[in-house]
Amino acid sequence: MKLQEFQGKQVFADAGIPVPPSKLASTVDEAVDAANDIGYPVAIKAQVQVGGRGKAGGIKLVDDAEEAREAAEAIIGMDLKGIPVERVLVEGAVDFVNELYVGVTMDRGEGEPVVMVSTKGGVDIEQVAEEEPDAIVREHVDPVYGMHPYQARKAVYDAGVERDVAGDVAKIVQTVYELWDESDASEVEINPVMVTSDREVVAADAVMKIDEDAMFRQPKFAEMEDEANAGGDELERKADEYGFDYVRLDGNVGIIGNGAGLVMTTLDLVDHYGGKPANFLDIGGGAKAERVTNALDMVFSDENVDSVVFNIFGGITRGDEVARGINEALEQFDEIPKPVVVRLAGTNWEEGMEILNEDLVEVEKTLEDAVQQAVANAKEVSQE
Repeated sequence: MKLQEFQGKQVFADAGIPVPPSKLASTVDEAVDAANDIGYPVAIKAQVQVGGRGKAGGIKLVDDAEEAREAAEAIIGMDLKGIPVERVLVEGAVDFVNELYVGVTMDRGEGEPVVMVSTKGGVDIEQVAEEEPDAIVREHVDPVYGMHPYQARKAVYDAGVERDVAGDVAKIVQTVYELWDESDASEVEINPVMVTSDREVVAADAVMKIDEDAMFRQPKFAEMEDEANAGGDELERKADEYGFDYVRLDGNVGIIGNGAGLVMTTLDLVDHYGGKPANFLDIGGGAKAERVTNALDMVFSDENVDSVVFNIFGGITRGDEVARGINEALEQFDEIPKPVVVRLAGTNWEEGMEILNEDLVEVEKTLEDAVQQAVANAKEVSQE
């Protein structure tokens, strides 16, 4: 479960991390009143679970009530990457001179949590990691003992944080790790931590993702779940309803598989062959008609998807049963809205390939061929 920004900042504030004054608003008048109460300048920020809000027009800095009204009218009700904006966070603007990054997640390769600190905050940290990997300091933590204060200080100094604010940043780093540990979080991130002209440090953003499997022992976050999901991605809500593992991406090749490993392999191959994945969609064990229909309903509902590739492995559910499920699912559509490519492997895959209705789908024997065909289909559709 990913918290909304306003929820994450409340958690940060309760833990002692400095955050700007802010108020939540769901109408234009509420936003203007909040801005007047906080005092100008303020930032008006769309509260939706998407990245790149600023570039998409979902964050505006305003200097007076007239600008606040114009910004609120523009943001509330706007469609931000397919999600309608229903609420905004009105927040006091920060007069900053530097932006830092602080985050913690699990390093599965090392089998330990890793704390990350960088002076390259305020930008896409994944891009920084790719282009300037040395700009991010990583400090692994033994989960048995937790993060020692000297580790937080070491990470901050190694990152090159200025000495007069290094102590305050180290306290934030320590608190972020403790929140990650105590909250059963998969990720906690502040991007950016702003250093103000008065040499104070403030969390200008808040990302917290809580492991849903641990929600039974996190009643505080369980109570936040409905509000955290409000205004979220409709497709992600459908995935929860259908019991799928789903992540929406920004490409145009829809991916459906029955196993996380199969889906990840397919996703990597789409990228390898010059395409861009539109999603990660794992429909789980088996591929009966109902589950296939639900999966197709999801990818067909995604306006970004131009083609679909199935990567299905017949195990407990045999390949011929999978093929019948795909046929039954596609036959329910009056018209197939997007080209579908299928690759079967595993138990009875040859029988399944023969059963597949090639009037409805394109059939490929290898995963590489299936992915290349799906990428080609997507390029063809996008050029029409």
